Amino acid sequence: MPYIKANQAGIVILVLAALAFREPWILAALWVIQTAGLLLGGQWNLFVRIAKPYLAVSGRQTQALELQRFNNTLAVLFLTLSLIAFALGWTIAGYVFALMLLAAAGAALMGVCIGCVVYFQYKQFIARRRLRT
Repeated sequence: MPYIKANQAGIVILVLAALAFREPWILAALWVIQTAGLLLGGQWNLFVRIAKPYLAVSGRQTQALELQRFNNTLAVLFLTLSLIAFALGWTIAGYVFALMLLAAAGAALMGVCIGCVVYFQYKQFIARRRLRT
């Protein structure tokens, strides 16, 4: 969990920086960081690599790898949609998607995992579909 919190804090900091400076390229850099973590494993996430020497993780709460990947996929999805919107000149939509990611990461830092709720509802939906067939 400390590594996950480090990633969430990094997301919040960079999204806030992108919003404050009105620089979508900061979101592009965040997209690279999150995509590398998703495709190559969490140890390739820049925020985790920076925080690792400073965090004590033994005996700490953990999160299922499947849930971590789901949440990271959501982050990459929001960033991708944001960057596409900016590329199309839809500035407001670009910032809306960035704000959605900021809200999710910020809430997670405060202990409310929105991605976890979405994941649970998705799993429930799949289970109900299996029961009907």
